[in-house]
Amino acid sequence: VQLVESGGGLVQPGGSLRLSCATSGFTFSSYSMSWYRQAPGKEREMVASISSAGRIIEYADSVKGRFTISRDNNKNTMFLQMSSLKSEDTAVYYCRRRSGDYWGQGTQVTVSS
Repeated sequence: VQLVESGGGLVQPGGSLRLSCATSGFTFSSYSMSWYRQAPGKEREMVASISSAGRIIEYADSVKGRFTISRDNNKNTMFLQMSSLKSEDTAVYYCRRRSGDYWGQGTQVTVSS
């Protein structure tokens, strides 16, 4: 099982970024997936999750209305579209497959002017 995040970077407040999680080594379409983040000095928290077929989606209250999780089961990839970014969104973002507790290496998102 491999999970590889990409798309992080430095963005100004109010800006947007799109994160990707490319997966391999398992049948992606059979598993729900999640995005987590960890800010400096804080615990890792769940940002959004999506069921295997994409029909059930959940968001943390802090990102509702600003972030959108999606997946492309044909490309074995999950996405996180982040808009109206705030400084408090600064964190390392990870993708996770809960079943078996698999994590990617993370991608840094920094929101700063």
